[in-house]
Amino acid sequence: MKVPVKVDGRELTLSNLDKVLYPDYGFTKAEVIDYYSRIGPVLLPHLQGRPLTVKRYPNGVNGQFFFEKNAPEHTPSWVRRVNLPAPGSTKNRESIDFAVIGDLPALVYYANLAALELHVPQWRVDEEGRALPPDTLVFDLDPGPPATIVECCRVALMLREVLKSEGLTARPKTSGNKGMQLYADWDCREEPSAYAKRLAQLLEKEHPREVVSVMTKKARPGKVFIDWSQNNPAKTTVAPYSLRAREQPTVSTPLLWKEVEGCERPEDLVFTAPDVLARVEKRGDLFGRA
Repeated sequence: MKVPVKVDGRELTLSNLDKVLYPDYGFTKAEVIDYYSRIGPVLLPHLQGRPLTVKRYPNGVNGQFFFEKNAPEHTPSWVRRVNLPAPGSTKNRESIDFAVIGDLPALVYYANLAALELHVPQWRVDEEGRALPPDTLVFDLDPGPPATIVECCRVALMLREVLKSEGLTARPKTSGNKGMQLYADWDCREEPSAYAKRLAQLLEKEHPREVVSVMTKKARPGKVFIDWSQNNPAKTTVAPYSLRAREQPTVSTPLLWKEVEGCERPEDLVFTAPDVLARVEKRGDLFGRA
């Protein structure tokens, strides 16, 4: 069944609204679209100007998914697209037409495609579609079992202090999966991956039982891997307020530092779409610029 709707003056056709995309939770495509529509005012500023990569789950989180970087030809003409070089493209493309989501109709359009996860780089494009220098530094904290987000929180607090000593203010969020991320506004004082790697290695040296800075699986059990490589211009990180394709419709959720300090159980920092809508109504955007 197809349903025509008007979103901020744009005409869209929504389809399969009753399809269950999160079977264990009974969360439908209509609820996914509703979530993205309602979270749009705080989500859109974090997507603004950033080339979009989506993970689409047309048959729900238990079905096959695919990454989509290149905006297909049937993408509406009013969705902004920018053509950017694509070194290392799996399809041997020299360049890719990325979508750049800047308004609610485009966000709803992608939600209707079952684009559950929204991923963006740490840089934006200018009005002509040219890549700008990175404006954000990110550290992805990934726990190696049996470590959990509880251990990530401890490492996040250590990293917050290191960044503070460097004159940077960290903002925490959950990944919506197992771990969390810290962001900071970036002033291009040096190459961001090299800078982030240096800080990760510093913490590994100071806290070798808790922190690891290399991706090697055998080095990670019980420790938190500080993934500094997310600052590579070719990489993306899940956007604040994006859904994740887990058993529940969890969200990559901005946090208060007191929540990080007080985390005692992994479930303390699990937030679903309804939880996040309630948090934003109460607290606004915790991930606003520092």
